[in-house]
Amino acid sequence: MTRILVVDDQAMVREGFGALLDAQDGLEVVGHAADGEAAVAAVDLHTPDVVLMDVRMPRLDGLAATRRILERHDDVRVLVLTTFDVDEYVYEALRAGASGFLLKDAPADELVRAVRVVAGGDALLAPSITRRLVAEFASRAVPARSVPARLDVLTAREREVLVLVARGMSNAEIAAHLVLAEQTVKTHVGRILTKLDLRDRVQAVVLAYETGVVTARLDR
Repeated sequence: MTRILVVDDQAMVREGFGALLDAQDGLEVVGHAADGEAAVAAVDLHTPDVVLMDVRMPRLDGLAATRRILERHDDVRVLVLTTFDVDEYVYEALRAGASGFLLKDAPADELVRAVRVVAGGDALLAPSITRRLVAEFASRAVPARSVPARLDVLTAREREVLVLVARGMSNAEIAAHLVLAEQTVKTHVGRILTKLDLRDRVQAVVLAYETGVVTARLDR
């Protein structure tokens, strides 16, 4: 059973999402919170597997709440909810360790799928969303003139895969591009995350752009 905490400052949204998720097999809503402060306390109390986190809330916003929660509970997965498909707060939440984000107006079945994906340990960041995010924000990073020391642990093939992940490609797309089996690509991605001590694919994307290994210019 996947335990879920729903965080949003609008009561109708909390109740609507809660009712929808609670009705699904294998999902259980264990609590609600109306702001970031309450969310941090609720995670301490209920120890959910997944937190649906609104971005803009009173007292403590979703970004700060995500950071606090993941500092105290590194096994909790945070799925950020927003009304904007490109939002600076969302990018910062991903940097803070969130496992992905979803638009509030997404279809019900997409919300359910997103929760299951995140609960299963994967990251939810669609390629199209990745491209929009990096085009908007990655230009802030200073391009590296050489490969950062942290990435020296990667093989040449792993660096190549990291670049393609950062450009928003799925494993299947990377496999086709490099003429590899999809399982081989999955193995490379897993090794990249392990070697760089990253939670998931989302953090790999952020790292690639922040270190300048990939730049926004290359994706246009």
